[in-house]
Amino acid sequence: MVKASDMPIKVPGAFGPESLAFDPSGAGPYTSVADGRILKWDPNSSSWVDFAFTSSSRKDCNQPFAPELEHVCGRPLGLRFEQKTGDLYIADAYFGLLRVGPEGGLALKVVTEAEGIPLHFTNDMDIDGEDDIIYFTDSSTKFRRRHFIPSILSGDKTGRFIKYNIASKEVTVLLRDIAFANGVSLSKDRSFVLIAETGTCKILRYWLQGPKAGQVETYTDLPGYPDNIRRNSKGEFWVGLHAKKTPLADWLLRNTWVGNTLLKIPLSFVQQLHALFVGGHHGIVVKLIEEGQVVEVLEDTQGKQVRYASEVEERDGKLWIGSPITPSAWVYDLD
Repeated sequence: MVKASDMPIKVPGAFGPESLAFDPSGAGPYTSVADGRILKWDPNSSSWVDFAFTSSSRKDCNQPFAPELEHVCGRPLGLRFEQKTGDLYIADAYFGLLRVGPEGGLALKVVTEAEGIPLHFTNDMDIDGEDDIIYFTDSSTKFRRRHFIPSILSGDKTGRFIKYNIASKEVTVLLRDIAFANGVSLSKDRSFVLIAETGTCKILRYWLQGPKAGQVETYTDLPGYPDNIRRNSKGEFWVGLHAKKTPLADWLLRNTWVGNTLLKIPLSFVQQLHALFVGGHHGIVVKLIEEGQVVEVLEDTQGKQVRYASEVEERDGKLWIGSPITPSAWVYDLD
């Protein structure tokens, strides 16, 4: 995966650039980091600048990585721009679906519950700009983001896939019982939407149009745990894999009593459990064509540059790659 033209983009004083997005004018990227802020890349100074934040309680939000404060500071994950208005929509793991205008600042809450059940772990989204619909995921109704490893290991299947109508403000749950609902991406022709089911290493396809409308099927099985899904201009899909499957992880997932036992351990040990579960600092992203086949795999087996990929945004011949648990994003030159 790593070439001489590749470049790590550090986020000084921050951690976990999970998602990357460019605004309608092409400026950016913007990225979501672990202390609750949205940062914007300034090419003039070659640095990140503050753009928005998801919580007004910023007094104690001065540590790059503090999982015990996520419920106070927020943890923005998926980012998407609404092309007509320039508004940035944010999936915040703790505060739900949010929106901030083109000038940035404090993001406002848009959706905080579905069917009377609060959003517990809002993760990612995509926007249908023609019908003004947002499709988004709630990874679990039982677990918070800071406990994402026990969520997977316990066999939790309370994830939801949800539709929000911007005009009517109607919220509809389209799918339930998903094993860690994660990334979301609409197809180029808007006939279906893909949802990453991280707990099973699958991508699901939910049909929006045609004879299968309303039905869900397995789109593809992957060699690792998918995070966000992003479509390129050709209609192909890039998927960041948090880690590859390992024999230990397979065993743990087959014995969910282990994961349920681990719910009782301190948060500090959960972080150590993550290293054990993923089996090394691996970096891997895959490209899928619209039929679901994997047509390209980019891999950093030693994790010397790319680790724990969360998202791949293709733009102008380059891949911008994020990660939820490193202090850097990366740029990979496709040429």
